[in-house]
Formats: sequence, structure tokens, C-alpha cells
Amino acid sequence: MHEDTIGSKVLKWFLIGISALFIFLMLVLPLITVITESLKSGIETYWEAVSDEYTVKAVWLTIEATVFAVIINTVFGVFAAWLITKFRFRGKKLLATFIDIPVTVSPVIAGLIFVLTFGRQSFIYPYLQDLGIQVVFAVPGIVLATIFVTFPFISRELIPVLEAQGTDEEEAAALMGANGFTIFRRITFPHIKWAFLYGVVLCAARAMGEFGAVSVLSGHLRGKTNTLPLHVEILFNEFKYVPAFAVSSILVMMAVVILIIRSVVEYRGKKDA
Repeated sequence: MHEDTIGSKVLKWFLIGISALFIFLMLVLPLITVITESLKSGIETYWEAVSDEYTVKAVWLTIEATVFAVIINTVFGVFAAWLITKFRFRGKKLLATFIDIPVTVSPVIAGLIFVLTFGRQSFIYPYLQDLGIQVVFAVPGIVLATIFVTFPFISRELIPVLEAQGTDEEEAAALMGANGFTIFRRITFPHIKWAFLYGVVLCAARAMGEFGAVSVLSGHLRGKTNTLPLHVEILFNEFKYVPAFAVSSILVMMAVVILIIRSVVEYRGKKDA
């Protein structure tokens, strides 16, 4: 018995050590490197890089694409999760499968799909031109690509919670004369609010860091279609390493803020459970 206890403690500390080493090498060390390299040439050089005109435009485009992705995927995610878990209909499993497609498709392939769908070779292109809408190598393409890659995040957080909740409370409220919106607002949403917020946070984090699909659709037009990850790539390819790390630090700070928000939401969700 005593030997089993000692063995369990050794295994526990061994696993803790391996986990801590992995986290340090894969996460902490790269973050420290980004911060130290960005400040290597002094605070003035750092400020010049992060306040550059193209950097500021990249920041605003990243925020714009993230906001659109979160809003659209929130609306779709709530409706899709509610539909899949609360109603019976033909094609339910097919719909659930389609929702998961962005997870399995490479972001680069997704970008190429949008280029083929909305580019010059597409039959849709003349109609878009007549309406004055440009998707490829323009901001709408960036937004579409960001929406696509973050498509399942909110619905996939809500579906397990709604399935565990069941339908008894909603059915009882419906029998008492409550309408659909009242049932959702007073009964359904309180059960899913923390999963909902967690999904929104994950969606925002993924949207801010998207590179592959956005890279294909953007055309790398500096000051027009470059998000922060693309701007970092351009600076790095031009051998401007200090500015590249300085701009990367903005993404690091955004990631830290998102991580803090996620931890708070996760803690509050477990506390209220």
C-alpha cells in the first residue's frame, strides 16, 4: 500500500514536470522571445513600429473582421444549436455535419474555395461587379474567410449544454402559454449563458489569429487587406525583425486578454453550475 502511494506521487510529479516543461517550451518561451525581441532596439523603435500607419490599419481591419465574425456566428450558432437540440426534422445529422466542415477543411483550401466562388472565373463575378461588390482582394473577402474558419465555435459550445438540459422546462412553459421568445429568454438562455460567452470568446480568439484563408483572399495589399498576422508576415519577409516582433506583441497582448476573459468565464460557469 505504502509503495503504491509512493509510486502514485512519483507518477504525479513526473506528469506535472513533463506538462510544465512542454508548456514552457511551446508557450512561455516563445512569448518571452516575442516581448524581448520587440523591445531589443528600445522603446522608441517599438512605439514607431506599433504606431505605424500600416500597423494601425491592420489592427482596425483585424478588429473589424473579428467583430463581424463574432456577431454573425453568434446569431447562427444560437439558432443552429437551438434547432438541432430542440426540434426533430429530416437532415438534422447532415446539418450538424455541415457545421463541422470548417474544422476539417484547411484554411488555405477554404481561401481557395472563396477565390473560385467569387473570383473573376466565377459566374457570380459579373453580377457582383454590376452591384459594385468586390470580394476577392478586398475587405468583404477577409470578413467571409474569418466567418468561415470560426463558423462552428459557438454552436459547438451550446449544443452539448442544450442536449443535457432537455426539453421538459420549455414544454411546460409552452403549455402555460409562453411564446417562443419568452421561453428562450427566461428558460433556455439562463442555462446556456456561460457556454455562450465561452463560445464567443473562443470565436474572437480564433478570428484575431486567422492567417491561412485570409492570406489567400487578401492579395496582401498593404494598408487595405492586411490583418495583423499578414502584416507580421510581410515585415518578417522584408527582414524587419524588430518591427515584426513589435507588431506580434500586439497579438500576444490580445491573446492574453482573451485568455483572461476565457478563464473568468470558465470559472464563473463552473461556480454557477
